[in-house]
Amino acid sequence: MKWRAPIALAAALALLSACSGQAPVAGAGSTPPSAAAFKLSPGDKLKVVTYGESSLTGDFEISPSGAISFPLIGEIQAAGLQPDDVSHAIEDKLKQGYLLEPKVSTQVLNFRPIYILGEVNKPGEYPYVQGLTIRGAVAKADGFTYRANQKKVFVKRSGEAGETVYPLTADFAVLPGDTIRFAERYF
Repeated sequence: MKWRAPIALAAALALLSACSGQAPVAGAGSTPPSAAAFKLSPGDKLKVVTYGESSLTGDFEISPSGAISFPLIGEIQAAGLQPDDVSHAIEDKLKQGYLLEPKVSTQVLNFRPIYILGEVNKPGEYPYVQGLTIRGAVAKADGFTYRANQKKVFVKRSGEAGETVYPLTADFAVLPGDTIRFAERYF
């Protein structure tokens, strides 16, 4: 019988993951999502400005239920939306008997932190800054350890059930709430 390397390798990986109790890594080798995929989540802090209405302007933190409590109109769902979507939702509610032509602007004041784990010199929680890439995250954690696997990265996005493995590229976008893990290399 002729040995087939790809089939044997896939079988060995499936057996290894079954024995370790971990599910196989989804999306192995796939391309990372872009920063445009950013959605608000609990813990993000927003600045909402209603033009010409200082009493309807302020800073709001997204609650664990995913909403902000806005004056006059009450709870507005913000989790899972982009900041512009929250502005439109507030404008729509304010048009329902409160203001004639409301103009609302929303921007993120503070993002959720990121978590860097594994084979870096200083693993831990770090503040997110816009435009952060995976190499910038490694720099925040004082670089790789000598045994780090610098070819792939495991990322758990906020709201996702598990990690996804991606090839490590310099332009890989980090999003607020990401948990980034660098594994140990074997050789």
